[in-house]
Amino acid sequence: MLPNPLQDSLTPRSTPAISPTVSPSVSPSVAPSIAQPVAQAVTQAPPQAISQTASHTALQKPTQTSAQTSTQTSTQKKLWLAAIKPPMYSVAILPILLGTAIAYAHTQVLQVPIFVTFLVSAVLILAWENLSNDVFDSDTGIDRNKAHSLVNLTGNRSLIFLLSSLLLALGIAGILAIALLQQDPTILGIILVCCLLGYAYQGPPFRLGYQGLGEILCFFCFGPLAVSAAYYSQTQTWSNTSLAASVLLGITTSLVLFCSHFHQVEDDLAAGKRSPIVRLGTQKGAKILTLATLSVFALTLLLVSLHQLPIWTLLIGLSLPFALKLCRHVNAYHDQPNRVSNSKFIAIHFHFWSGLLLCLGFLL
Repeated sequence: MLPNPLQDSLTPRSTPAISPTVSPSVSPSVAPSIAQPVAQAVTQAPPQAISQTASHTALQKPTQTSAQTSTQTSTQKKLWLAAIKPPMYSVAILPILLGTAIAYAHTQVLQVPIFVTFLVSAVLILAWENLSNDVFDSDTGIDRNKAHSLVNLTGNRSLIFLLSSLLLALGIAGILAIALLQQDPTILGIILVCCLLGYAYQGPPFRLGYQGLGEILCFFCFGPLAVSAAYYSQTQTWSNTSLAASVLLGITTSLVLFCSHFHQVEDDLAAGKRSPIVRLGTQKGAKILTLATLSVFALTLLLVSLHQLPIWTLLIGLSLPFALKLCRHVNAYHDQPNRVSNSKFIAIHFHFWSGLLLCLGFLL
């Protein structure tokens, strides 16, 4: 548990009792002369004053206990929010938004029930990925210092595993419903491939994320595969434009995972995880991050010039401030775990706004 700076100032401090007993170092001849006035002062103290003092002391302790409880409750809420990772779910939402936006731009038709079902299913499947990741990481011990691991918070690995399995089943059920409705198993096959890759990333015996391959899997699962599946669910056809746009989203999604390694180098090394940052070092990793981030804008310009993307997709340039903030932050603090740890949230902001602007570019 982290040190609580409020704890010392809020801990009740006991007041030494006044006693007529005199230290042995005081001469016996002097002791009576000292003890008598002290005893008289105590016995002659007004009852009202003694009562007020007692009341003040009695009231003080509950107030301090309440403050400590409030602080602990606030800390617990923050840990649970960090464990649930609400901002991270844009990673599941944006591929479905992008694929659907491109399909609508091509057909001027939006199948709302299909879109909503796919969106909810994607969120459920990502929730499975997050929870099962905590389960499998608890097995290797890599999360022993991770206070916001759901396994650490609950102390119940079996419960988290059961919950993650339920979320996966519900997510797959939604995709199965779409496949049955359309009498076409294509998107079910694509999503099952994504789930298998997601398991291979973290689950035994593969644990490909421990070999530094997580970003590659992330690129394909949340880029070309997910966006193409969302497009197909609306049109039952394929699109080169959808594939081109998915490359951009795949890069920004992989950047989120890439940023999560900078502050975990020591824990990764201890658990035998060869993440890209462990392999490259933080300084070289920061430079690669910069190149990958700026490549999103260069690729957009290239794809627009090749008529693979509509000109309005250049709106993605409005997310440049988030990209620059991310690059500056990581390059400045790449070797300071406490300061670089929030880089993944800056990456999420870049991913969210660049993806949203890309979707808007297809709707204008």
